[in-house]
Amino acid sequence: MLAAALARRSVTGVSASALRSLSSWANVPAGPPDPILGISEAFKADKNPRKINLGVGAYRDEHGKPYVLQTVKKAEEAIRDQIPDKEYLPITGLPEFTARAALLAYGADSDPLTRGAISVTQSISGTGALRIGGAFLARHYPHAKAIYLPTPTWGNHIPLFRDSGLEVRSYRYFDKENVSLDFEGLKSDLLSAPEGSVVLLHACAHNPTGIDPTPEQWAIISDVVKEKKLFPFFDMAYQGFASGDIARDAFAVRHFVAQGHQVALAQSFAKNMGLYGERTGAFSLTVADPEEKARVDSQLKIIIRPMYSNPPAHGARIASTILGDTALYSQWESEVKGMAERIITMREKIYSLLTHDLKTPGEWGHIKSQIGMFSFTGLKPDQTKAMAEKAHIYMTADGRISMAGLNAGNVQYFAESVDAVVRGKL
Repeated sequence: MLAAALARRSVTGVSASALRSLSSWANVPAGPPDPILGISEAFKADKNPRKINLGVGAYRDEHGKPYVLQTVKKAEEAIRDQIPDKEYLPITGLPEFTARAALLAYGADSDPLTRGAISVTQSISGTGALRIGGAFLARHYPHAKAIYLPTPTWGNHIPLFRDSGLEVRSYRYFDKENVSLDFEGLKSDLLSAPEGSVVLLHACAHNPTGIDPTPEQWAIISDVVKEKKLFPFFDMAYQGFASGDIARDAFAVRHFVAQGHQVALAQSFAKNMGLYGERTGAFSLTVADPEEKARVDSQLKIIIRPMYSNPPAHGARIASTILGDTALYSQWESEVKGMAERIITMREKIYSLLTHDLKTPGEWGHIKSQIGMFSFTGLKPDQTKAMAEKAHIYMTADGRISMAGLNAGNVQYFAESVDAVVRGKL
C-alpha cells in the first residue's frame, strides 16, 4: 500500500513537460492532416440530414451507399466452393491474375504480350504498383532520375515518388481560366524536359481534373515523348470506369506500345471492380524479350521482398476469377459500364440544371466534357468553404468533387447550392 502510494506521488509529482522531455519522440512534429480524411471527418460530424460528401474517391450507388458488384459476389462464391488454402502467394503474386491483368491492359494483339516481353507483378493496389515502379526506376533506369508529374495530379503521387528516390518535377496540364487541358503548356514542358526523364501520364479519367487528352492529342504526346526520348509511366486506375469501355480507356497505353515505346504501367482494380479494401493491383514493364523479362522479374522480387514480401490473395483471386470466366467477364463489363453511365448521367444533369434551369452565371460545359469519377467544378476555396459551412456539402478546397457522391436524391440540392454560392448568396 505504502509503495503504491509513493509510486503514485512520484508520478503525479512529475510535470507533463518533464515527462515529454524523457520521451524518445518528444521532438516529433505533428504532421498536417490528410485533406480527404479531414473532409470525411467533418462530414461524419455534421448532423444536417441534407449533408453530401463529395470528397471520398469511392463509388456510391444511386442511394449513396457503397456498392459491391454482383460479379464480385459470384466470384467469391466460386472461390469459397474451391476451398482455397491460406498459403503465401509468390512474391510477384497470383500468376493467373497477373497474366489476365496484363491482357486486360495491353490487349490480346499487343506485340510485347504475344512475345512474352512483359514483366508483371501483383501489387498492393495502384498505390503499391506506383511505389514498386518508382523504386525500380530509381534503382535501374539508366537515365535521369527525375519524374515529371502533371499539375495538378493525385496528391499521393508526389510523396510516393519522392520516397521512391526520384526527383519530382512538374509539367503543365490544367488551364484554370478555361477549366480545360493546357495542351500547349503540356507539350512545351515535355519538350523542355531533359532527355531520358520519366513522365507520368494518367491513362484515363485524370485525377483530379477529369480532363483527358483526345486520341489525337495522345498521338501528339506520344510523338513528343519519342522525340525527347522520355520514358512514359502510365497510371491506369480507372480502366472501364471512365467511359464504360475497356478498350477506349486503355487507348493511350496501347497506342504508346504500338508506337514502339517501352512503358511502365500501374493498374488498380479498386474502382473498376470495387475492390477498395482488397488492395488489388499490378505493375508491369514492357521489355525487349523473354530473357530480359526474367532479369527484370528477378529485380522486382528483390524490391518487393523487403517491402511487404507477398501480396494478399483474396482480391487477386476475385479479379482473376472474373477476368478468366467468359460469362463473368461479360457481366462485369456491363456492370462497370453501368457505373460509368450513372456518373455520366449525373454530369449531364448538373450541366442541365446549372445552364438551363438555374441559369447560373459562368460556363459549365466542362462538367459534361470531363470524364471519370472526379470533376474540377471551378469553385474557389472561399466558395467551397461556404458550401461546407452553409450548405453542408463537402469537397476539397480546390473545388474537386467526386461525381459518385451525387444521385437523383441530392443533385438538385447540389446544383441549387452551387448556384447560390456563385451568386454570392450562400
